[in-house]
Amino acid sequence: MFRRILVLFAMPEIGKEILRKAKAEITFLHGPRGEQPAPEELVKGARGVDILLQRAILPIPNEALTENPNLRGIANCGVGYNNIDIGLATKLGIPVTNTPGVLTETTADLAWALLMATARKIPQAHVFTSSGQWKGPVGKPFMGLDIGPGGSNRPKVLGIIGFGKIGRAIMRRSRGFRMKVRAYDPPMKEIIETTRGVEYRELDDLLRESDFVTLHCPLSEETHHIIGERELDLMKPNTILINTSRGPVVDERALVSALKKGKIAGAGLDVYEGEPRLSPGLSDLGNVVVLPHIGSATEDTRGQMAVLAVRNALAMLRGRRPTNIVNPEVFESPEYLRRVKVKG
Repeated sequence: MFRRILVLFAMPEIGKEILRKAKAEITFLHGPRGEQPAPEELVKGARGVDILLQRAILPIPNEALTENPNLRGIANCGVGYNNIDIGLATKLGIPVTNTPGVLTETTADLAWALLMATARKIPQAHVFTSSGQWKGPVGKPFMGLDIGPGGSNRPKVLGIIGFGKIGRAIMRRSRGFRMKVRAYDPPMKEIIETTRGVEYRELDDLLRESDFVTLHCPLSEETHHIIGERELDLMKPNTILINTSRGPVVDERALVSALKKGKIAGAGLDVYEGEPRLSPGLSDLGNVVVLPHIGSATEDTRGQMAVLAVRNALAMLRGRRPTNIVNPEVFESPEYLRRVKVKG
């Protein structure tokens, strides 16, 4: 009997080529443009499959795990895994994988582009120009903020929250703009303190000092709403906030309020609390740039993410240990051993 893999996103062709060579029944469950399935459709489609393979932004209902005794693994295409109840998966003996490393530079590029676009009001100026509104000198409406030292020759301060691979890639990009860099990430404090050109700061101090604050932390209980009303009040009026990590690390309603009141200068966002929905009023603001979660969206990177996700999926399908395992303790679980013996 063929084993079954359910793919829940529009996979790049390079990943499909590898899947076609596998001795497995491959089913795709998504809309014509890659739209994610409804939760009830996902649960129904997942019954009896051996592997779930999906984008890391797709929430996986717990029923998809509890109602399938055959499930051998879940392969996320993306770094994050807060779309899955990892505790439940581990308890049930289900390995979960992700695709770290592949998208570091691409996501850092996007975050830096978002920082520049927000600071210089590039999307707003584009709409103004392309719509035919430009009739002469524009002046104040598109007066932006310097990223480099600018005319005052004062280096700007970049605050990085989360000093993992992407946070460090952002730090490297800042060097060309001669920025002073502050970083907050308690587990990485020793690494920050030994990194040339970076100074460790506690969160409140980082927020008070920074001209730009960029978020690169994973979503956890500790980082949920790490930026809320209190934190926004600590920032300077000319601060710009960038978030390309996970939406819920920012209290979006508090952010909308702060932007409306001019407590901070602007925000550039690629992720949202309730995506694809945006908090009311967010998209109407003239000092915000919003993108549709495209941090890793280049053909090369998405292709390599798919390849890694497929390799992880096939390893779990064959009862082998995958390269990128989120919950390695699962392999000691009697529940996991029972699952891999179901079909041999």
